[in-house]
Amino acid sequence: MHPMSLTAIAEVMGGRLADVLDPQALVTQSAVFDSREAKPGSLFVALAGEHTDGHTYAEAAVNKGATAALALRPVGVPAVIVDDVLDAFGRLGRFLVQDALHARIVAITGSAGKTSTKDFIAQVLPAAGSVIATPQSFNNEIGLPLTITMADDSTQYLVLEMGARGIGHIRDLTRIAQPDISVVTNVGTAHVGEFGGRENIAQAKGEIVEALSSGGLAVLNADDPLVRAMAHRTPGRVVTYGLDEQATVRAADVVLDEHGQPSYTLHTPEGSARVHLQLVGEVQVHNSLAAAAVGREAGLDADQIASLLSAATPQSRWRMETATRADGVTIINDAYNANPHSMRSSLNALAAMTGGRDQRSIAVLGRMNELGDDTRTAHQDIGRHAAALDLDQLIAVGGDEAAWIQQAASSAGIQAVHMPDQDTALQLLRSTLRPGDVVLVKASRGVQLQQLADALLQPNPEAAGA
Repeated sequence: MHPMSLTAIAEVMGGRLADVLDPQALVTQSAVFDSREAKPGSLFVALAGEHTDGHTYAEAAVNKGATAALALRPVGVPAVIVDDVLDAFGRLGRFLVQDALHARIVAITGSAGKTSTKDFIAQVLPAAGSVIATPQSFNNEIGLPLTITMADDSTQYLVLEMGARGIGHIRDLTRIAQPDISVVTNVGTAHVGEFGGRENIAQAKGEIVEALSSGGLAVLNADDPLVRAMAHRTPGRVVTYGLDEQATVRAADVVLDEHGQPSYTLHTPEGSARVHLQLVGEVQVHNSLAAAAVGREAGLDADQIASLLSAATPQSRWRMETATRADGVTIINDAYNANPHSMRSSLNALAAMTGGRDQRSIAVLGRMNELGDDTRTAHQDIGRHAAALDLDQLIAVGGDEAAWIQQAASSAGIQAVHMPDQDTALQLLRSTLRPGDVVLVKASRGVQLQQLADALLQPNPEAAGA
C-alpha cells in the first residue's frame, strides 16, 4: 500500500482517531478483514456481519502488528472511527487510485468468465509493467478497495474484477476506481432472476464502459450482440475480440486437443501467432482473446501475447480444475459457479476430452441458481445438450432442478440418474468409476459440489478396507 499516516487516513475517510498514541504511525501494508492475516503495517477493517462482528477481533489484529483498525466505535486499540466502514473503505480506495497511485486501471465484468479473463490479463501484463490483480473473485464493494490497498507506488497496472447484483452496482465500483480499460466478457443468463431479464443485465454490465473517459478503451466481445452494442454507450475507443471475422483481435482455426485444451491462431492488426492454452474448455478462447486485446493496448506484439497466453496457467480454484488420480480417472472440478452458457461450454469440453477414445464421459451436475422464470426450461435444456453430446453417463445431484436435468437427458436417450444428495452420488461413483473415466463436476456455488469433486480425489475408504 502507498504509505499513509493514521491522521491522513482519518482525513480521507472523514473519521476520527481513537486510542492512538502516535497519529503519524504509518499504514504500509494492504488492508485485511481477517485478524489472522494481520501483519505489521496493515489496516484491519472491522466489518459487522450477520454471524460475526469484526470489532471483536480488532485487538487480536493489532497484537499481530496491524497499525490500527477501521471501526464504527472505539475498540480499545488504535482505530479510525467512521460512521460507515464500507463507505469509508471505498473512500480510501478512491483516494489511493486518484491521488496516490500511478497505475492504469483495467476493469473486467461479464456474466461469466470474469475471473478467468482477469487471470489471463494478470499473466500477460507483467511483460508491460508490474501488476496487482483482484485475488480470487473479490469483485464487490469490499474486495475492490481491498485489492487497491495491495498496490504500491511501483504498481503500473491494477486489474480489477467488478461484479454486480443489480443496476447501479458497477457504477458505484467505477466511482471508486475509474477504469482506463474496460473489458466486458458476455451478457448471459447468470442471475437473470435477480436482474429481471438479459436486457437489464446488459444495462448493468455496460456501466463499466460508460465510466471510461474519452481517452479510455472498451474491450468488447464481438460474438455477443448485447456486448457489441455497448460500443454506443462509451465515450472511449472500442476494440472488439472474438471469432467474428470483423473483430479487431480474433481467433481462427480453433481446435481442442485430447486434454480439452484449445489451440488457435491469434490475429491482430499488427500480426498473427499460434496459441496453445493450458486451460481446459473452448470458453477459454474468448477469455484469452480479451487478455490479448488488453496486452495489445499495453504495447505487446502478437508473438509476445501468444507466448504469454500459452504459458498461462489456472490461477483460481474450481474452474475447470483438472486432476488425474493414480488409477487414471480424471476429475474436472468446475463447481465454482454455473449458468446455462458455462454449463454447455463445460459439457462440450468433457465431450472433446473423451470423443473417439476408450474413455467414458461422466457429467455430475447440480442446479443453476437465479434463473427466475427460465429455471425449469434452462435445466431441461442442459439435459438435452448432454444427450446431444452423447455423453456416457449423467448424474444429476440435488432437488427438483437436478431431476429436470436427468429427466430431459433420459428422454433424449442417454444414461442418466438422479441422486438426492452428494453422499449417494459419491457412493455411486466410487462403485462404478473405472480407469480412464473423465468426470465433470459442475453446479452453482451454493450447491457446494466442489466437496464431491474433492472427495473423488481422495482414496476410497471401502476399497482400502477390502
